[in-house]
Parts: sequence; C-alpha cells; structure tokens
Amino acid sequence: MNFRVNKIEETDNYQHTEKLIKRFKSKTQVLNQKQIYVYCPVDREREIGEIIDDYSFDIVVNDYSITDFSCKVICHFESSHLSKEKRQFLVQATELGAWVEPLVSYLDARLGYTEVRLLHSGYFLHQKAFSILSTKRTQLAKRIIDIIAITMLSILAIPICILAAIAIKVESKGPILYRQRRTGQYNDEFYVIKFRSMCSDAEKFGAQWASKNDTRVTRVGEFIRKTRIDELPQIINILKGEMSIVGPRPEREVFISELEKEIPYYRFRHAVKPGVTGLAQVSYPYGASVEDAVWKHKYDIFYIKHHSSWLDIKILFKTVKVVLFGMGR
Repeated sequence: MNFRVNKIEETDNYQHTEKLIKRFKSKTQVLNQKQIYVYCPVDREREIGEIIDDYSFDIVVNDYSITDFSCKVICHFESSHLSKEKRQFLVQATELGAWVEPLVSYLDARLGYTEVRLLHSGYFLHQKAFSILSTKRTQLAKRIIDIIAITMLSILAIPICILAAIAIKVESKGPILYRQRRTGQYNDEFYVIKFRSMCSDAEKFGAQWASKNDTRVTRVGEFIRKTRIDELPQIINILKGEMSIVGPRPEREVFISELEKEIPYYRFRHAVKPGVTGLAQVSYPYGASVEDAVWKHKYDIFYIKHHSSWLDIKILFKTVKVVLFGMGR
C-alpha cells in the first residue's frame, strides 16, 4: 500500500466543480475503491498511516486541493478537531458527489471487522447506533432465537451428551463436567458449564492460556473440542439467561485484567451476553496470544455494533459448518 501526506493548502473558498457529478452505482463500488481519501487532525496522520499500511488499497491523507469529487470515497477521523474551514470542505465534498463517512464505519463495511486501534470514546457514546443495546425488540428477538436454537439443539444433543459423558469417564479420572468462573454481561461473573476436555489437574499451577496443541487435553477432549461437543452443557447457561447462543466468548477475569491493559475498550464486549459461538469464533483461527485476542476483539466489537437477527442466523450456519468439518476453536 502506498501512503502519502499532502501539505494542506487552506483557502477561504473552494472551487465548485463544473463537471457532471457521477454518483456511485452501488455500495459495492464504494467498498472496492483502489484509493480513498482520509481527513484527520495533522497529529494523527502518521498513526493512521501505520495502522492501515497493510490494507490492499491506497490512502491519501489531508489532500485539500481536490476540486473534482465525483466517485471519490472520503473518510474523516476525529473531524470535531478539524477547523471550521476543513469541516466545510467535507460538507462540500458531500454536496458535490463524494461518498463521505467516518473512517471507522467505512473500514467496518469494507473489512468485516472493527479496527479497534482507531476507536475513541465517541464511538461508544451513541447508544442508538447499537440496536442490541438500545432496542428492546431486538433483545427480545435475540432471546427468542436462543430458545428456538437450544430447543432444536437439545433434540440432537441429549444422545451425544450421553456418549461424551461415557467416553470422558472411561478415559480418565475426574468429573465429567466442570464449572469455571467467567465474566458475563455487565461484568457480572457466572459459572460456565462444559464437558471436561483436560486432565483433572490441568490448572494445578494456576490459570493458563489454552493453546492449540495443549498437552493437558485428553484424547477424548481433543475430539470434543474440535467438534464443539464440549460446549453443549452451556445450554443450561442459556436457559438461565447467563449466555446467548451467539455473542463474544466469555473470558476469565484473570485474563481480562491483562488484556484490557493492551486492547482498547476490551471490556465493552461485556455490554452484551456472552455466547456459545460468535463472529470471532467462525471468522478467526484458533489463537492463544494477546495478538489473537486483539483480532477476536475486532470481530466482537463489529458484532455488537452491527448486530441483527440475520447476522445471528448466519453465524449459526457458519458454526454448523465449523462443527461438521472439525474446525472448532
């Protein structure tokens, strides 16, 4: 990706283009632009360049010399910190045919996840933009989907759970189920219920990140993890209202305390109920590092911002695909 910063040439009046304004034909055309223009405070130029340096499209930052706005994508970042004249430039761009929107929103639509390093407090202060947080009807619809999903799931789950319980008991000593304290909605803690997939003394030396080839995982445990059978007992958590079928995965407080030091607004994921599956789980491969947690957080924030019943259904279908092909996280 090429990155350049143009020196700002401020003028009191911007020339109006006399060319015929060509409107974008579709949102797809907007999201496939090879070059976009970004306007931000001067002290944020280099930061933005570094963050989006790996993207497949070019950006031009703070080029105020443009006079032909037709079919151009113009994004703004922290526009409230721009001068009145520069904000007027963005208004004029809108009037003269450009596609103008906040940078984070544009990247959301183009990338399918939220670039969390560009977030600031203002992003979270418009609750109406988060329908899952502000609309009771949306919350009711989500609960109905939960009940329907676990009712259908239970029909298949009961015989599978019986076989899993027998296999776990035969292979190793210890309880079939285990309860572990996790942090849920509004930072309230609860006990998540899962089939035991590790040896019974897996955390005798304290809490540890689970890894892809974790030696603490039993042979049966490896299978039930790949197929997500180990998650089936969480039907109980959903019935109790502690979890949803879809949402950010619940994490342990000991890890959350570490991650929120490294990841901006990490606790915002607790604005919604945690889920048995989620957008991060079906979009990002297994990982057990801070970098992996950052990527999963990008998908979790995107999910909360853009939640819909249709998105929940799509995630459920993708989860079925993951389970059938043994790609469990």
